[in-house]
Amino acid sequence: MKFDQSKKILVLGRAGIDIYPEPPGTKIADVNHFSSHLGGSAANTCVALKQHGVQSDLVTCVSDDAIGEYIINKLESYGIGTEHCKKIDKSFQTQIAVVETILKNNQSILYRNNSCDLQLSNEMIEKINYDEYSALFISGTALSSEPSRSSVFLASKRAIEANIPQIIDLDYRPYNWESDEMKSVIYKKIMNNVDIIIGNDLEFNIADNSSEGFNFAKNLIKNKPSIIIYKKGEKGSELITKDKISSHGVYSVDAIKPTGAGDAFNGGFISSIIKGISLEQSLQFGSATAAIVVTRVGCSSAMPSHEEVKKFIKENLI
Repeated sequence: MKFDQSKKILVLGRAGIDIYPEPPGTKIADVNHFSSHLGGSAANTCVALKQHGVQSDLVTCVSDDAIGEYIINKLESYGIGTEHCKKIDKSFQTQIAVVETILKNNQSILYRNNSCDLQLSNEMIEKINYDEYSALFISGTALSSEPSRSSVFLASKRAIEANIPQIIDLDYRPYNWESDEMKSVIYKKIMNNVDIIIGNDLEFNIADNSSEGFNFAKNLIKNKPSIIIYKKGEKGSELITKDKISSHGVYSVDAIKPTGAGDAFNGGFISSIIKGISLEQSLQFGSATAAIVVTRVGCSSAMPSHEEVKKFIKENLI
């Protein structure tokens, strides 16, 4: 699996607004003031990649109103390509998340009724020149309903035709899926198309429609995927390749919130493997990026610079 470092990554998934009660530690019910941030797992991953020197273009839909304009402006301020971001009728709504900067009993309330990002179309996918990209990154929430689901599979097909690697963060969210059986069918189908899979216990269990997600992952590596990152929260992660399985720990930090770690990990890990760094070091870099983000307010705005992560790794033992 080779990456062309001279090219951008194509990132497919959601963008939205995250709203945080201020000051940190304030409960939503008690808040007087909020701060706003770019949000959504795909958009956050783009920001994390950018912080580590990797350019990306985002493929998503936003509402054709002031909120959609806010999203586009924020993406562009971070240096993320918006050529494949489409404004659609404002009867569809851009995701809004209200998130507490509190670790214990954290409240994260998402408003995703009639969500814009699930209106991806085949027409949008067909307009993309895949030869311009080094890889396709898929945020799994985009698989949860149509028409976005079919568009994800079309993008995957086009990436195969262009011979570029595919990466998926399973990114399971319970809303929008029609049934447990369909979740398993769709996840299994896409997982056999891609080269790198990132997910946690719950996501692999859901993909297998069982409680044996780790065994499922070990069997899955025998097919197309070359790398599987099986995350286990505070217990670390398992790096699964066709040659071996190895266990890796996490950094101990004084977290102020649980959100943003997965997107930060994506940016740190993917940017490292693209640069030809070893899998073990790439995983370490992703874990360090995630550890820093949970100590800060926000997700996109909390993403550390490349130098900050390097310094953090030197100063902390894993």
